[in-house]
Amino acid sequence: MTDATRRAAVAERAARAGGIVAKETFREPLTVETKTDKNDLVTAADRDAQQQVIATIQQEFPSDALVCEEDVTVPGADDVEIRKRVPETGPAWVVDPIDGTANYVRGIRFWGTSVAAVVDCEPVGVATYLPAERDIYTAGPESVTCNDSAMSVSDRSDPETFATGLIGWWALKHGDPYTDLFEAAAGRFGDVRRFGCLQGSLALVAAGGLDAGFMPRTPHPWDAIAGVHLIRRAGGTATDVHGDRWHHDSEGLVVSNGEAHDEVLAAVREGTSVEAAD
Repeated sequence: MTDATRRAAVAERAARAGGIVAKETFREPLTVETKTDKNDLVTAADRDAQQQVIATIQQEFPSDALVCEEDVTVPGADDVEIRKRVPETGPAWVVDPIDGTANYVRGIRFWGTSVAAVVDCEPVGVATYLPAERDIYTAGPESVTCNDSAMSVSDRSDPETFATGLIGWWALKHGDPYTDLFEAAAGRFGDVRRFGCLQGSLALVAAGGLDAGFMPRTPHPWDAIAGVHLIRRAGGTATDVHGDRWHHDSEGLVVSNGEAHDEVLAAVREGTSVEAAD
């Protein structure tokens, strides 16, 4: 087994383990806290799931860097640092214990646990597990799958038939620009949806359920690295809002099946006044 194959297997195992922990309290009474604003939510389930993900990873890779959404202590390893940025060199694990916490606390099934194994800033194995939906999306050196079946992006080429996703988040004060973006997309595509779970939405693009997705703001690495890798491995395209190849600190994120990516970029530019790269 190669190192990349091993890391991909651990990513899947860790995502499943964290998702199982989170599912134990799904639709149970919860104490909900806020972080940066009243709509940025966190629960004990987020922290418990992250601890389980980390514990699973550290069974195999105890010295690797950890890039995680939540600030939690690691049982038995209090000196472990939780980072917020992906290191440029060496191995690291990028973890979102519950992507879609707002859905989770409302009893909406579309939420998931996402784990990406990266080496020198490039993903080598990822998994996004949606326990309540009973779906797991994985990508490793040999395969890209949904529930162990090979998957690929859609083959639609007519933008007017596209189902697209407005992904990511926004604060209330940024409402007007997002209204412009929605209107620009609605005028070009057959459907515009928002699911409230960024990694889940990216997985839908990889599996062909959505044809494209877009956000003008830079996502956190734990919100996007796994999903972008799924899309690329499934044959799709991921760029920043200027059309350049997406990197984890790029401006915005635009993903598609690759058949009409320029049209998706055009909608984002129209809705946000973003200019194309030279």
